[in-house]
Amino acid sequence: MKRLQHKGAVLTIVCLLLLLTGVYTTAWSQEVKQLKIGMLQSWYQSHGSEPEEAFLKIQQTGLEWPAMYQDQDCQAAKALWIGTSNYTDAEQYGGNFFPYKVVHVGPRGWDIQREFIPIEFQLYGKYEHPNVYVDGFPATDLMNTEREVIVDPDLISDRMIYNEVNTSIGITEKRRIFAWGQEYHSNYFIYEYTFVNTGNVDGDPEIEQPNKTLEDVWFFYQYRYVSGREGTDESGINSSRWGKNMLLDNRGEFSEADGYNGSYQEYLNGDPDADSMRCTFAWMGQHSAQKYDLIGSPDVENGTGRFMSPQIIGNITLWADKSAQDHSDDPFQPRTTSYQQSDDPPTRPNDQFNANRMSDEWKWITRGHRAPRHVDAVGDQFPDLFENTPGGFSNCIGYGPYTLAPGDSVRIVIAEAVSGLSRQQCEELGRLWYEAYANPSGNFSFELPDGSSTGDKDEFKNAWVLSGKDSLFQTFSRARRNFELDYDIPSPPPPPNLFNVNSGGDGIYLSWANNAEADPNFAGYRVYRAVAIPDTTYDVIFECGEGTDNPQIVNEYKDATATRGFDYYYYIASVSTGEENQASLFPPGTQPNPSGSLESSLFWTKTRQPANLRRAPGETLADIRVVPNPYNVRNKEMQYPGVPDRIAFLDIPGQCTIKIFTERGDLIQTIEHTNGSGDEFWNSVTKHGQVIVSGVYIAVFETPDGQRAIRKFVVIR
Repeated sequence: MKRLQHKGAVLTIVCLLLLLTGVYTTAWSQEVKQLKIGMLQSWYQSHGSEPEEAFLKIQQTGLEWPAMYQDQDCQAAKALWIGTSNYTDAEQYGGNFFPYKVVHVGPRGWDIQREFIPIEFQLYGKYEHPNVYVDGFPATDLMNTEREVIVDPDLISDRMIYNEVNTSIGITEKRRIFAWGQEYHSNYFIYEYTFVNTGNVDGDPEIEQPNKTLEDVWFFYQYRYVSGREGTDESGINSSRWGKNMLLDNRGEFSEADGYNGSYQEYLNGDPDADSMRCTFAWMGQHSAQKYDLIGSPDVENGTGRFMSPQIIGNITLWADKSAQDHSDDPFQPRTTSYQQSDDPPTRPNDQFNANRMSDEWKWITRGHRAPRHVDAVGDQFPDLFENTPGGFSNCIGYGPYTLAPGDSVRIVIAEAVSGLSRQQCEELGRLWYEAYANPSGNFSFELPDGSSTGDKDEFKNAWVLSGKDSLFQTFSRARRNFELDYDIPSPPPPPNLFNVNSGGDGIYLSWANNAEADPNFAGYRVYRAVAIPDTTYDVIFECGEGTDNPQIVNEYKDATATRGFDYYYYIASVSTGEENQASLFPPGTQPNPSGSLESSLFWTKTRQPANLRRAPGETLADIRVVPNPYNVRNKEMQYPGVPDRIAFLDIPGQCTIKIFTERGDLIQTIEHTNGSGDEFWNSVTKHGQVIVSGVYIAVFETPDGQRAIRKFVVIR
């Protein structure tokens, strides 16, 4: 699993250099925050967008769905360009006039000192992430990635990133990125952008252009989507990793007169057959270099057929101001919906002082609705051969033109989502496809999503993979409904804020805090377990509360069904009563869960460290051993790697008290061993929090029935 690397030392050096050079804002220059509470997870940087390889030096990283599993990344690069016409630079940038001025962050470069200058970058949460431990060790991704969370119990989402960025043309970008763990709203993010003409062209508080009105302002976004990294890696075709064979599509931009269903405006005017959404999306297409049909990227290498890249990725416009004076939604926005070659010169690091370069970029920004749509233009061709592109195509949308007088602002709201077939469907349908692939002379009959049948394995596969579009549109609908409700959607109870999993000799012991029980809609708990690996299917192994076999609420559970030799992973979910008015979110008859009950997100408490059955308790007190003995700090890497101060007491009774004394008889630590196993570990720390010094120590083991054993051990530091 990719983890956010701590860069504190690097940031400290960077900040010191910037203070010496008089640059104020680069303290944020390397900062990245992650949203990892839902089934869609991604990273964000302080620069205002997420360009290629700005986080990890991997072409394809971010927008992971379903995040339960490894390598589900669907993002290669993003960009935000802001353009204006008839613009004269501030004096500090040369004071030159440009007929078209374009600044951008991404898709393949950024300048955080002179173009998009980070000012503020914060992560907010409705509550802190839970503390989750397996055998005393931190065990969730959140404990690693959420270093600092500003808690706001009135927050309208479970997590929010606030980002503020000044630009060299005096427009300040303010974006709020909302994320939910609620199970029906966990595979999309909502981005609220507010663009303000502040006149501040750099990172200090001084306003350099307080009286400048900006003309023909456009806000232009690029999305280089790539379906599931697992599938692109396994395909064996390098260019799939950067989206060369992706297919792109749009909705809502063309009227019936253009030969399409009808525009979003026509839908609002009452045409039920017109497009009801303003959206753009992409999925994996075929590739000319692959010997089999690559849509969905079936697993041929391992012989499972599982669709490894079933994702349909896209975004929907939820709101775009008509003007800086009229803050109602403009149904004609975005006014540019196009597709551009992802490796064309304008995608490279920008030169905001090159008039010719910016003139070319301006043509992209103001292109309008490109017809025909990419998927229609490709037709029966291989998308990797279309227009002889080396890098495939990116979805592009542009909002404008706006006039921004000093202090004016424009608001744009976009939801970004990923959906598609479930893992179970990918496995089951992929297995059927592979049977036909491996037996080309066989006769097969496959059921299609509409209930009809076909004998063509690829028609079968592709129909099911592309049925994921319906799931994406349903996700868009939920995001739009959430936005229309001012984000007042029902929430499950919070997760337990402490979850402990301890390996034992006769079972694995789970315990959790009771904070969720104060929620007015709390109904009970469910405990889930996976075997061997954490990114697989989880099964309910225990539940308590009304309507279960265990109506009494408890805060502990012993998993006595665990088998020695296997690793186990767990999470616990708080369950609601179903009285949160969830039905208001769905049209009649379409509510996914008729009971209306909700669960807290599995990602709050899902363990990444294994628990397993410990060794059996010793048969007699004579079996007890202290390991290592002597403990020598010079050999710590050979003893218990990763836990250098660990001392183990082995073959001990399943229940006993361990008292540790100095050679002169001072009691320095007491350990209550209660998990039924034959081992206990000590971190060489006294009850006062001090690491023990060199010397001889005495451990006294006493059982509940009064039996006692004594062992001496030596510590050399």
